Amino acid sequence: MSRGTEGLVARGEVPAAERERMRAPFQGGDFPFPVKYGYLNVGTVDDGPAQLLGRTVFALVPHQSRYVVPVEALVPVPEDVPPRRAVLAGAVETAVNVLWDAAPLIGDRVVVVGAGMIGCAIARVACGIPGIEVTLVDIDPAKARIARALGAEFALATSDPRPEADVVIEASGSGAALELALRLAPTDGEVIVASWYGSEPVPITLGADFHSRRLTIRSSQVGAVSSRRRSTRTTRDRMEVALRLLEDPAFDLLLGGTSSWRQLPEITAALAAGTAGELCHTIDWSTA
Repeated sequence: MSRGTEGLVARGEVPAAERERMRAPFQGGDFPFPVKYGYLNVGTVDDGPAQLLGRTVFALVPHQSRYVVPVEALVPVPEDVPPRRAVLAGAVETAVNVLWDAAPLIGDRVVVVGAGMIGCAIARVACGIPGIEVTLVDIDPAKARIARALGAEFALATSDPRPEADVVIEASGSGAALELALRLAPTDGEVIVASWYGSEPVPITLGADFHSRRLTIRSSQVGAVSSRRRSTRTTRDRMEVALRLLEDPAFDLLLGGTSSWRQLPEITAALAAGTAGELCHTIDWSTA
């Protein structure tokens, strides 16, 4: 389950002007809701080209037990990546795109605001860059354990002093966190916004020192390859990078609970209500 986006879809918060762009590949029906939505699907090829028969593959397909798609829609999962971890490919692909947009340099201090599935994925990928120091910031002190297990430092959003930063990434889905990210950004710096807020307005303070410190807010959206790499990389290239990164077992820390497909309506309702867990919840279609 893509907690942030699928929660917005379940609440009917996809803006009318964005409904065409926000369609998932192979989506059934039209927004607002109900629709057959989702794009994190891992399964086994039962019929198709000989080289794919029996292979575990990732596809941007909604929640369902069986489906027929063009072979180009399937991306083989590396043998060292367990199927359940492979559902994180969408989150790690987002992390790759965000870091292509943020372009941290050797030795930079990277601060990620929001320790949900996307924020944690960004932090883990960033930790693999030599010399990078990563700090995850969240309102929940329980996230400290996960942050440190991922190789990052942890800072409570309400703490003072705040971590020093060269690069600030906001991945919380919260307007208050975006305000915090602006306060954490260095003079002449920018905040890379990975969150998507749907139809909800997000007020931010552009007075105070926003202009005097010459801050920039820049969006990062996984629907297109970062402009820094668009001329040399395709979306499939980016997905293959993400799946290779998932050979790292530390990503198992991002996996939350799992449920039978029979519980999908209840899980979707919890996403809509905002009561679902913040890490990745998976749906098992093999259970009766």
